[in-house]
Amino acid sequence: MNVLDPGERAIFEEAYRQAQKSLSEGGIPIGAALGADGELVAVGHNERIQRGDPIAHGEVACLRNAGRRRDYRRMTLYSTLAPCDMCTGAVLLFGIPRVVVGEAVTFPGAIDYLKARGVEVTLLNDARCIALMRDFQERWPEAWREDIGT
Repeated sequence: MNVLDPGERAIFEEAYRQAQKSLSEGGIPIGAALGADGELVAVGHNERIQRGDPIAHGEVACLRNAGRRRDYRRMTLYSTLAPCDMCTGAVLLFGIPRVVVGEAVTFPGAIDYLKARGVEVTLLNDARCIALMRDFQERWPEAWREDIGT
């Protein structure tokens, strides 16, 4: 993760902690954080199972927790997993210019679409994120398939 400066690394670590929190609550281990200028703005984690809410993905929960803002265009969204189509849509809707992704091995997400739309994507290939999702997908495949709509 040496591609991130210390402030960014700290924000990404908050996203990772959110993924762990979701798992400890019986949810899907995906966490997100929103940052600007190396400062943490908001965090969130996947709450689909906990809330019974089909759109409570980690990135959406993080944006919800950030509240109404007019400054998304200066922020970075950090996610432990490549964003799905819905979360990618939220990034594009609010004009978030950069996304830092923990991993895209267990789920490729819509990284190519984000890049095609001009969003800067930094892929970390974080071994912890890969192991967390791989373990979850193996232990709870039905919950995972429901989360990604398959």
